[in-house]
Amino acid sequence: MANLKEIRGRITSISSTMQITRAMKMVSAAKLKKAQDAIVMLRPYSEKLQEIIQNVNSSSDPDQVSVYAQKREVKRVLFIAVTSNRGLAGAFNSSIVKELNSQFQNKSQYEVEVLTIGKKAFDAVRKNRKVYANESAVFDNLNFDTVAHVTEGVMGSFKEGKFDEVYLIYNKFVNAATQEVMTEQLLPISMPEADASQAPVETDYIFEPNRAEILDHLIPKSIKTQVFKAVLDSVASEHGARMTAMHKATDNAQALKNDLVIFYNKARQAAITNEILEIVSGAEALKNS
Repeated sequence: MANLKEIRGRITSISSTMQITRAMKMVSAAKLKKAQDAIVMLRPYSEKLQEIIQNVNSSSDPDQVSVYAQKREVKRVLFIAVTSNRGLAGAFNSSIVKELNSQFQNKSQYEVEVLTIGKKAFDAVRKNRKVYANESAVFDNLNFDTVAHVTEGVMGSFKEGKFDEVYLIYNKFVNAATQEVMTEQLLPISMPEADASQAPVETDYIFEPNRAEILDHLIPKSIKTQVFKAVLDSVASEHGARMTAMHKATDNAQALKNDLVIFYNKARQAAITNEILEIVSGAEALKNS
């Protein structure tokens, strides 16, 4: 049985850990509001941009297909895995790594590479997977231009034929306690097909300068926005996951501390009782001698 000094040391250590976890929870809660606002404001823009592309594409010449929508024989596949640079966020990072490994198995017949956004993904795959690039520095100055620069490199590689398919793997923010792992095909983009059961809707749009140039401008912007949205989703999910994890860690530490305090009090009471018994026994021995 541990002595009283050891128990006091453990209680002090747990109290210090509680201060750290409580502080991390408060920091993540403060950052979560800003990250949540950013992704909530971006989603309608991204969805509307997709809608515009669909409307323009539905009335364009089917023979004029964007280079980013061209489907070809799949030989090389790139996965963009978005995690965080820091841990202590529960299953936030491990769920992405697990999904990435699952996708590697599904695409085992192809030559697969991975682009990591986040140190945790890079550390998990660098030893046994082929890493195309590590863009963990994106989080040092997170904005649209920084992410767009990374996306432009991926789009250029796809255009040159280095990759035939590109997928995004990230955590979609649902709420502070829930994150959903998403795997989305980034390239080639999927254009909506006309529904034969519905009569075609005639539209009288005036396109300036023309449909082809509009699509050539909107499609790259939509791809960059999709990647930026995934990164913002991941950031909001990270803060939500860390806040939840630190809240649970604080509660568990408090429960452990309470148990140790009870155990300490019992041990202290037992030590005091033993000392009283020794004093009484000594006094009785002196009386009888």
